[in-house]
Amino acid sequence: MTTNQFNIQGLTEEQVLASRTQHGSNTLEYKKENAFWEAIKGFVKDPMVLMLLVASSIYFVSGKIGDGIFLACAIILVSGISLYQNSRSRNALEKLKNFSQPKCKVIRAGVVVEINSEDLVVGDSLMVEEGTFITADGIIVHSNDFSVNESILTGESFAVFKDKDKEDHLIYSGTMVASGLAIANITAIANETKLGKIGKSLESIQEEQTPLELQINNFVKKMVMAGTVVFLVVWGVNYLNSRDILDSLLKALTLAMSILPEEIPVAFTTFMALGAWRLMKMGIVVKQMKTVETLGSATVICTDKTGTITENKMSLAKLFVLESGNTTDADQVSSDAEQDLIRIAMWASEPIPFDPMESALHDAYAKYAAVDDRPNFKMIHEYPLGGQPPMMTHLFEKKQGGERIIAAKGAPEAIMAVSNLTDADKNKILAAMESMANEGYRMLGVGLADFEGNQFPKTQQEFKFIFKGLVAFYDPPKKNIQKVLEHFYAAGIKVKIVTGDNAATTTAIAKQIGFKGYEKSITGDELMQLSDADLKKAVMDIQLFTRMYPEAKLKIINALKAQNEIVAMTGDGVNDGPALKAAHIGIAMGKKGTEIAKQAASLILLEDDLSKMVDAVAMGRKIYANLKKAIQYIISIHIPIILTVSLPLFLGWIYPNIFFPSHIIFLELIMGPTCSIIYENEPIEKNAMKQQPRPFSATFFNWKELTTSIIQGLMITVGTLACYQYAVQSGYNESITRAMVFVVLISANIFLTLVNRSFYYSMFTSMKNKNNLIVFIIGITIAIAGLLLYIKPLAHFFQFEFLNLSQLIVSSGIGWLSVIWFEGYKWYKRRIAK
Repeated sequence: MTTNQFNIQGLTEEQVLASRTQHGSNTLEYKKENAFWEAIKGFVKDPMVLMLLVASSIYFVSGKIGDGIFLACAIILVSGISLYQNSRSRNALEKLKNFSQPKCKVIRAGVVVEINSEDLVVGDSLMVEEGTFITADGIIVHSNDFSVNESILTGESFAVFKDKDKEDHLIYSGTMVASGLAIANITAIANETKLGKIGKSLESIQEEQTPLELQINNFVKKMVMAGTVVFLVVWGVNYLNSRDILDSLLKALTLAMSILPEEIPVAFTTFMALGAWRLMKMGIVVKQMKTVETLGSATVICTDKTGTITENKMSLAKLFVLESGNTTDADQVSSDAEQDLIRIAMWASEPIPFDPMESALHDAYAKYAAVDDRPNFKMIHEYPLGGQPPMMTHLFEKKQGGERIIAAKGAPEAIMAVSNLTDADKNKILAAMESMANEGYRMLGVGLADFEGNQFPKTQQEFKFIFKGLVAFYDPPKKNIQKVLEHFYAAGIKVKIVTGDNAATTTAIAKQIGFKGYEKSITGDELMQLSDADLKKAVMDIQLFTRMYPEAKLKIINALKAQNEIVAMTGDGVNDGPALKAAHIGIAMGKKGTEIAKQAASLILLEDDLSKMVDAVAMGRKIYANLKKAIQYIISIHIPIILTVSLPLFLGWIYPNIFFPSHIIFLELIMGPTCSIIYENEPIEKNAMKQQPRPFSATFFNWKELTTSIIQGLMITVGTLACYQYAVQSGYNESITRAMVFVVLISANIFLTLVNRSFYYSMFTSMKNKNNLIVFIIGITIAIAGLLLYIKPLAHFFQFEFLNLSQLIVSSGIGWLSVIWFEGYKWYKRRIAK
């Protein structure tokens, strides 16, 4: 859009490039820890790595060079996998940061363009308006009723009015526009801004761990403590029996390694980071990791009407002129009174419109006006949108001659309240409003006032207005919105419309889209008068909330939260910030949302499409379910490793040390990729969006789920120990027994991976869900296990002996049997459900 009314041309493309070369990009840069070095430091502190280092050192000291080299290589391999997972997660999160950076508007070569804030350069003409964050320091060259909240710099929460002619004519990066509009010449960017110079303190702010992350870390810490205790006991027992300190230490380390579930925190980080990255690819930017956890639990979605349920493509549809009492279609304007109504409504709009209704009024004015007076007038005062119901007033003065226009528009009730109307006039207006509202139109009242002098009233409501008429806009429902609502209802999620529009218009639109509960509504004023008990009942029973303002919206969110609902809230305006912040899941619109809304929200829909929230909820449920499957798998497979290592030792069986560190580390290397690669890539189960939202409790597993994993682990243990005894009773030596028990664990691991893809559907049904990584990972596992068993140097190193076909079938079959029983349980579960 050209900006010739301001006579500001801004920088040319060549000047922008020259400024960027001289001053750099608008990105804050401080000394940060090297991400790779941070990962290395974290890795060195890993208990599993420390145990491998000790075990490797013991092998070297005791002369077993081959074993020492193997464990040293294992350390390198484990570190490589860990660093890869870390960088994968870090890169995903870095892409999210880039995606969610704020935008800004600048005038370049006489045209207003929107750019990423990091592309802003010194000398740019930055345009800031109500609801935006200021992204650089500058000097104001033009402003209309402009005020800024500078609390980030001063600590003072009240807005500061600024003007080019005032002493305070500077804007600062990081502050927020409270009202009006301004254009400023940029003088400092990035680290040279006032905020940039004091910004080092921001580097020390640490992100809090999420509840689930705390639970997982606490669980791992407890397992580390348990492993330490068992390690000391086993070391002591072995030393008393053998009097060999290094050998007994090695055997104790073997058991300690089997206890440590180091895959769990890796799986959590991977699932959350890659989940957020997958959401970003779908057009959903997740700003806070905890949102990924919460998405699958959402029970209520509070959505705005305009632009969320409707297209936000406001077209001027009808005009009601009070003087004549006539209602006219907007494309059939003929009388002077109708043209005058459009003219006054336009003057009550922003000179540079960003609201769809104001754009429609400007377009209608340009269409019908014989002469375009906009370049001949300048705004001398502005009253921003305010009051309950809201209205706004603009004062324009002709550049030559001093002619004044004082125009207001807003909720019809607001303009009626400040106009001198007879009862007959009021009845005419109310009848017109009812007729238009029943057709789903959105209406604004339009008024005109007269005022002499320059000491303007403190509030716009003090002017004496003449009520000129109504302008009605039609904003059609989105084509997909009915389907979106059906998906939410099927998923057990309640939908509530929370809008500033009137009840009749909202009801008409709600009825058109098949919205459940459109028959009953409540206004913001009515809601605020309810007692706490009545409020709690109302927010559960009523689905339509009309004429809502910030305090009322916040009250709805808090009342729903008090009823243990998990609340998602959509918003796009300045006044939605508190409610978005209060909701469990604050959802801002990427296109029409203000920067304040985006900053307050935890999730941004880039395309302003509510259907993406269906995808987001589905993704949230999938991520949570898959993480749970991965951790249940880890628990189930760790139990037989722990018991197979410890029980022969404690029970004094013939081969007390069936496994060594080399075997444990190999099993760990299989389990890590299985849980964090296969399960992370699992598609959503077909019944996931037909279930009620999961309770957002403090416990990741309920006892039933944990018991299932423990029983699965114990059944595999029964299989390994049964195979051990079968081998002993058959007269096989220690190496064959070890090989058979190892095959039981490998085959059980493979079948457990397949069986646990779903805890409801059969393994064969789950195979229809495409996951290419399963064949790849299982294929590699089988191939490497085959090499260990049948390549002589490897078999000798792992102290295996070749297994004949019958031994291989027996041990593989035992592994299969120790897991496949769970399919019978799932069949029974499905039968009961039906």
